[in-house]
Amino acid sequence: MTDFTQLRSDTVAAYLASRPALASRIDASALASVREVGDGNLNLVFILADVSGASLVLKQSLPHVRTDPSWPMTRERSAREAVVLAAHEAADAAHVPALYDFDPEHYVLAIENLSDHRVWRNELNAGRVHAYAAASLGQYVARTAFATSPLGLDPLEHKRLIARAVNPELQQITEDLVFTEPYIAHPHNAVLPANEPDVAALRADHALVREMGLAKLRFMTTAQSLIHGDLHTGSVFVRAAAGSADAVDGADAPADASVRAFDSEFGFVGPTGFDLGALWANFIIAAARAEALGESDRAALILTLPGELWASFETEYRSLWPSRIDPRVWGDEVLDAWLAGIRDDAAIFAAAKAIRRIVGFAKAADIETLPPAQREGAARGVLRAGRALALTRRGIADVDALAAESLAILRVAGAR
Repeated sequence: MTDFTQLRSDTVAAYLASRPALASRIDASALASVREVGDGNLNLVFILADVSGASLVLKQSLPHVRTDPSWPMTRERSAREAVVLAAHEAADAAHVPALYDFDPEHYVLAIENLSDHRVWRNELNAGRVHAYAAASLGQYVARTAFATSPLGLDPLEHKRLIARAVNPELQQITEDLVFTEPYIAHPHNAVLPANEPDVAALRADHALVREMGLAKLRFMTTAQSLIHGDLHTGSVFVRAAAGSADAVDGADAPADASVRAFDSEFGFVGPTGFDLGALWANFIIAAARAEALGESDRAALILTLPGELWASFETEYRSLWPSRIDPRVWGDEVLDAWLAGIRDDAAIFAAAKAIRRIVGFAKAADIETLPPAQREGAARGVLRAGRALALTRRGIADVDALAAESLAILRVAGAR
């Protein structure tokens, strides 16, 4: 009997043949290509195609961090990803890869092949903004958040969803990496020597550390909706209209554009604003790169994206509000307060995620691939922008104004 505990290029055909749910998706007896691509730190990923052109992706969780076998990791994360992906596909199939199969014995997901898309972070790093993607993701977060919250889901089902999607090991990784480690001495932390005083200033800022402590508690204790849990620009695929400049830098999505959120293994029922904040943080980081490279107009364009993201999210959420499960005590004034809370969460989580990507483990390629001279100023700008966002967000309710503040900070820090 073939061992499928850890798939290899020479065993995937036999594996496909063993999964009846995939028989209509691909011909296991006539594979034309098997490509093992990996997807970062945690998983095995194979892209498969048969002679007719049918294709799919197999994603298998490993029992350890891929780059560090001494760091154990629960394989159950694939089961939680299956829960998230199935629920999100039901709520908004246009913005996630299709889920074809999940094998709980071998921890394998079979999903749609999106090889005709590009990773958004890579596109941003290459100077292609795909500005339309922000509005698409605002719709995605709104639709999935509403559908998996007590507003759009029977309260008993919502409680059952919390139980099915509980993800303690990966939640704790986020709790540590995002909210704690950047503010203490820790082996995961590393910055350029020139940025060490910037990090020391953050750690000495008691008001900032207090806000991060409160944000960590929000992350740990809030069960609003089934979130993606790691929704940065590196976990978003984009595909623009071929040969169209507007498809890259325009805010309006072309008719054949596609935006898909993938790698939702960090998902759980948590604060809705976390997904919005993760994207917002990565817009700040992408703008810092553009500013460091002397592309001020592009940096300004990128920092219109937090406002586009929020406006799309709010518009879509308000459009769903009339279908809420129980309107008896959930009137429109409740919606206003609910959205204000999500916006505040998004801002503080954006601040936390921006700082973490500079100081802690698994840094953003946007900054790390810059030459050291530019990297120093860009990193300093992100840290200062994150601090300001955490501390001024309640005095500046408008997301566009907060983003403009971040842009001004990036420009001053980069000019130093």
